[in-house]
This record gives sequence, C-alpha cells and structure tokens, in this order.
Amino acid sequence: MYNSSLFKKMLLVAGVLFLYSCDKEYNAIGDNLIGDNHFDLMEYTSNVIAYNQKIGPIQSNNLPVNALGIYDNPAFGKTTASFATQLILANPNQEIGEEAVIDSVYLTVPYFSKKTTNSDGTYTYALDSIYGANKAKIKLSIYESGIFMRDLDPIGGFKETQKYFTDQNTDFDTAKIGSRLNDFESTNKEQNDGFFFDPKEIIETSKDANDKVTTTKSVPAMRLKLSAEFFKDKIINAPAGKLATNDVFRDYFRGLYFKIEDADGSAGSMAMLNFKAGKITVSYKAKTSITTDAETVKDKRTIVLNLSGNSVSLLNQSGTNTEYANATNPANINTTEGDEKLYLKGGEGAMSIIELFNTPGELETLRANKWLINEANLVFHIDADKMNSSYEPNRIYLYDLNNKRPISDYYNDATTSSNTKKSKFIFDGLIKKEAVTGGRGLTYKIRITNQIRNLLKNADSTNVKLGLVVTEDISVVNTGVSYKWKNPIQVTSVLPNFYIQTPKAAVMNPLGTVVYGGKSTVADEKRLKLEIFYTKPN
Repeated sequence: MYNSSLFKKMLLVAGVLFLYSCDKEYNAIGDNLIGDNHFDLMEYTSNVIAYNQKIGPIQSNNLPVNALGIYDNPAFGKTTASFATQLILANPNQEIGEEAVIDSVYLTVPYFSKKTTNSDGTYTYALDSIYGANKAKIKLSIYESGIFMRDLDPIGGFKETQKYFTDQNTDFDTAKIGSRLNDFESTNKEQNDGFFFDPKEIIETSKDANDKVTTTKSVPAMRLKLSAEFFKDKIINAPAGKLATNDVFRDYFRGLYFKIEDADGSAGSMAMLNFKAGKITVSYKAKTSITTDAETVKDKRTIVLNLSGNSVSLLNQSGTNTEYANATNPANINTTEGDEKLYLKGGEGAMSIIELFNTPGELETLRANKWLINEANLVFHIDADKMNSSYEPNRIYLYDLNNKRPISDYYNDATTSSNTKKSKFIFDGLIKKEAVTGGRGLTYKIRITNQIRNLLKNADSTNVKLGLVVTEDISVVNTGVSYKWKNPIQVTSVLPNFYIQTPKAAVMNPLGTVVYGGKSTVADEKRLKLEIFYTKPN
C-alpha cells in the first residue's frame, strides 16, 4: 500500500515537472535571478533616450511624512522646508471644568530614530532621516495659522480634494496671527532661534498628591513648550460651542504654521517628520468638588490636540546650482537624442522621461525573433563627481508615465522587508554603494523584465514612456496618489498636459541624485542602456 502511494506521488511530481518544462515563457526564471550571474544567457543591449524635466511647484498637502528645516545640496541648491497643519481635538466637546488653571502646554513630534541598548541598561538613540551637520541650528517659529485649509475644492464643485502647493509659504507667512507661540522663554534659544534636532531620550518626572515621584522616558522628539497664556484664551476660555465638534473647531482655530529661517552662523539641517503622530498636550487643573470645610479641590486634566488635520509642505528654493538649472531648462532639453546627465530631485525638483526602442524597426525585429526573455534591466550610473558631497536618495522609482501607474514588474514583485521602504527588492531601484564604510553610491538598477516581455509578446502593446523619480517610500505608489503640478503650462513644449503629475512619494523626498543618460556622447561604461538577457526558442 505504501509503495503504491509513493509511486503515485512520484508520477504526479514527474508530470508537473514535465508540464513546467514546456512553459516557454520562463516566467519564474527572470523574476528570481539574484545577482548579475547570467550563466549561458545571451545579451542584447538597446539604446535608451532619456531626458530631463523640471517639475516646479507641486501639490504637497497631506503627505505621510514632511521635511522640516534647511538643507543646502551642492548639486541642486538650498531647500528651506516650512510646514502648516490643522489641529484636531482628541475629545471634542470635552468638559473643561471650573476655575481652570494651565500648568503647561507642550508640542511633541517624535523623530525617526534607532535605539541602542548600553551595557548599563540605558539607551542611546541615533536619529534617522536627518540631513545636515549634527545638531546644526535653524530658526523655528510656530504661529497660529490664519488660513482655513478646506477638505474639498469649491472651484471643482466640492468634488475634488482641495490642493495646496509647495510654493505657498508666502501665503501662510502673510496670514499668520500674532506672536510666535514658542518665544515666551527668550533665554532658551533651543526652543526657537537656535533650535536643533536633538537625539536625547526625553525624561520627565512628576509628583502625585503624596509626593511620590514618577519618571517617564520616551523616544527623542521635537518637544517645545508653548505659550500657556495663548492656549488659556484659545482653548480654556473658548467661546461657547467652539470646541463642540472638530468641524467647528477647525474653523475657529485654523492650525499652526511652522516657519523655518536661517539661524545665524549655521548651515542648518533638515529632518523628515511624521507630523500626523504629533500632538499638543494642554495640562491644567480644574475644580471638581467642594469639601465640607469649603476648601476648593482641583484635579489634573489634559486637553489633547492632534496634528492630524489637513497639512501642507511649504518649500522655498534658493541658490540653485547653475548646471542643474541649465540641464532642466526646457530650451536645453534634448528630447531627440536624450541628455548626458539626468537630474532627479524630490519636492519642487526634477524627473526624467525614458523612451525605449526608438531605433526604426527595432521593436518589430525583436518581436519577430520570439526570444525567451529571462531578465531585462535599466542600470543608472551615478555621477560621483556631482554627488561627492551630497546626501544620496536610497531609492529611485520607474513607472508608466502615459497611464500614471506602476509597471507590471512592480505589481509582480511580492518580496517584503521589515523595513517597507526596502520591499520589492527584485523590482529594485535601491542604491548600490561602494563596499566600504561610508561608501558612496555607484548605481541604481531597475528590473523591467515583465514590461519587456509583454511588449515583445503582444504586438498591440503600447510602448509607453516611462517616468523616473526619487522616492521616499516604494509602497506609496498605488493608483490615485500622483500629485499635480501647479503650472503645467510651463512644460507643454516637452510633454502634453496629460502627463503633468508626479508620484506622491517623490514629493515627500527632499533629496536628489545625478545619473548618466543614454546619449551617445556618454562614455560606454557609464551610458544608460536597456540590458536584455534571453535564450532563443528551440
């Protein structure tokens, strides 16, 4: 009985293997090749036309993470990143209590950080996503915002989300209300004129009614003491009904504006922050009861305002690098032969447009060959001279520009990582660096195996243009998360208005890189080419 069962199982496995060997698409092979060993595969290289495209002011509301601070990138120029957000009551219509007196008001926004456990059991933190010198200072001013940030656009009949753009810093600055809220302690410049991103663990102590001391530790964060007098007037003494619902509250208190300026004598630094995880905690005491001897008793209470409402990233560009400006000037972009250098920059930056199979008759010839495509790649070589003193983006992203969506290789890659930014590592786009401590970037490779297979196999497939951008998070590319450019009329000489959108994650990333294009004047070992590894059909 056992032998019979074993024989049947062996027969089944043999049948499956036979059927698999008859699959002439080799779907699994190309998708699972790791490294650059292509064994006995034949290689074909195709010329690529790739050229620059300046983006300019772009929609930047409600990003998952936002830049805050100053970063002077030698290859591109200086970016000053401010920010504005609505506030949301954690508990609308909360009872304040009588004779309320504020103890403190703190704003807290956690930093991205990595924790190391020391030998004595204490922790040391290193901040992540910080660009610039350690503890470099910036001037940070926080104001009450005077601009109501709508959910929906009235011009579009309230059918579309209201858009706010990177170049609206002047609008928010002009509309700010009153004095800055983080300026009442003039002797502590770390709260304002000399602010820096501090990696220290936050340690707080408190006493209960019996004078028992409690110590609380939390991860590094922007932690600013705000004006108690302002929040007494705005929150504790708010007119009747203004705290009843968040719809009413958002119109009454329109949010905060974080204004960034240079601090004297400092080049500044920039951090990526999840403001949606931030909050303002108003700690106060209010009367709860009267004892028999008429002594007033007050208990401790809090009102929490979350920084989770509508928001916008406000970017100011200055000191633009001359070569970058010239390369992205529409008058200098070569859409016929391509550009020698491709400038990729997040935010109000630049992207590249890539066109494959532009040699007359090339695509038809490849289709007629009926090759079995095992792997296809685009390899982008970084201009080390241009990037030798700049922070480099960890990833770039290639997508279908015509249809504003990921290509099939993105969808087909199911690889995951504990760090979601490193998922889909077969599709790739991750930076490859020198194998030394602090090594600089060498290349970015993107696999487009299925994109090429589909194009060669199906004669009715459209040879679409491809868009290339830096990305902050490879997982933020789903349909419907492209952000619109503010001034599409500026680029009609290069692209029709149909294309004027950029993936959301590219807007989030403040960094940039310079890679070589596919123009014939680029040295062969650095030139961008389409690499196709194939086998001929039997």
